[in-house]
Amino acid sequence: MKVDNAESGAEAAIHVHKVGKTFDSHVKIQALQEVNFTIPQGEFVSILGPSGCGKSTLLRVVSGLIDPDEGGEVRIFGHRQSHRDMSDDVGVVFQTHNMLPWDTVESNIRLAAEVRKLPKQELDKRIDALLPVLKLEKFRGSYPHQLSGGMRQRAALGQILVTRPKVLLLDEPFGALDALTRDQLNVELLRLWQEMRQTVLLITHSIAEAVFLSDRILVMSEHPGRIIEDIRIDLPRPRDPRTSKEAVEFGRYVARLGQIMGVD
Repeated sequence: MKVDNAESGAEAAIHVHKVGKTFDSHVKIQALQEVNFTIPQGEFVSILGPSGCGKSTLLRVVSGLIDPDEGGEVRIFGHRQSHRDMSDDVGVVFQTHNMLPWDTVESNIRLAAEVRKLPKQELDKRIDALLPVLKLEKFRGSYPHQLSGGMRQRAALGQILVTRPKVLLLDEPFGALDALTRDQLNVELLRLWQEMRQTVLLITHSIAEAVFLSDRILVMSEHPGRIIEDIRIDLPRPRDPRTSKEAVEFGRYVARLGQIMGVD
């Protein structure tokens, strides 16, 4: 078992050190306890764990949306992350898209970049390059209600990708979709990552999804969440759903992770 491969967060894309998080309303609830890991630039890492173990809380701490308890820290390329000083290198995609229903696909994808005051000429170039990659070029003038669930999630991903973050945080972005659409979008996500090589941290409940996409998988314990396993996925890249998922080693990873998580 390997739970902390970090020596220093100075050069890492993501460095999480002694992160804990306790919520105090009527009763104190400790969501995270002593979480440690490092993700080098360009690596695709997934986090697995039982429901309620703090996966989404951890992602929000890494994003800077909430701060860890005193003594813990998150660094993004050496920048200390906090809700008062969030790194511009980070983009976050949640399970539910936040597209404005009265705006077109193109207008929605432009939003975050316009907020950051990206020059119009540069933004136009990025949009023209990104829409074909997302397979949304023919739908740039469509409205969210005219799109399938998978297309809306691709557009939500585009809202972040157009800002070109170095670190992409994904909180179950395909979790609400049917199994077939989810599998199709996993292939699209992997294709995008192989083209852009951003650092990706994905929260998922799907063992097979994590194995198919990832270079490494971090497994969290029951509440309060800790990293109890750090498993490298040594499957050849590039991956495709047929050959990769039919490989004997793929099945072994799925079985091993199922045992760790108590799925028999």
